[in-house]
Parts: sequence; structure tokens; C-alpha cells
Amino acid sequence: MRILPVFWLAVVILSIVGMWKVFVKAGRPGWAALIPFYNAYVATEIARLSILWFILAILPVVSIVGGIVICIKIAENFGQSTGFGVGMAFLPFIFFPILGLGEAKYQGTAGIASGPTSFGAPPPPPADAPTPPTTPSQ
Repeated sequence: MRILPVFWLAVVILSIVGMWKVFVKAGRPGWAALIPFYNAYVATEIARLSILWFILAILPVVSIVGGIVICIKIAENFGQSTGFGVGMAFLPFIFFPILGLGEAKYQGTAGIASGPTSFGAPPPPPADAPTPPTTPSQ
């Protein structure tokens, strides 16, 4: 019976370490993974979803759907598949460390059309975007 608490402690630590590293890769503070509700808010920002999804993620019962959608969008923003996102939702102690400690890079623009994001800030230009030509003043 003493092995069960040790197992759950390992699951929690792996989940937190993985989420911490994912947050850092996405340019957010890693310590946010430790704060309940705030970590859901930061995850919603990383997923680039509207604040409605954060609200859904903290409400009882519907939080299952909100959490799955947020994890899928995070996975897509790191160039991973929908299946990987579902894995993040149901087995975070495995998939968050894979994403956080692996070689995946945060792209942050998967599924985002041009224009302002749901949080009001314009999306960053792609790294390889050409600069607009300047016209000489006359």
C-alpha cells in the first residue's frame, strides 16, 4: 500500500515538470504550471484560444471538453497531431514531458487566421516573412 502514494507523487511531478517546460518553450513563465487556475489560463493563451475556453476548462463536468480542446490546440501549436493532444489531456504525465523535454518548437500560429488573436494582440509575423518594401520619399 505504500507504493500507491509514491506512484501518484511521481505522476504529479512528471506532469508539472512537463507543463513547466512546455510553458517555457512557449515564452511563458514556467512557475505558472504550479498555480491552479492560472495554469489553465496560461495553457489557453499558449493554445491561442478565446477566454471562453479557459472558462470551460475550469467549470465542473464541461472542463473535460475544455481541457481536451486546449490540449489539442497546444499540440497543434507545437506541430504535433490531434492524437498527441488527446494524449496530453488523458495522460499528461507522459505527453507533457515528451513535448516539453523533446525537440518540438512552439509555432504559435496553427489554425490562426491573420488579424488580431482572441486575446487582442496581433499574431507575430512568421520568422521568414519578407519585410515590406520601402518607397523613397520625394
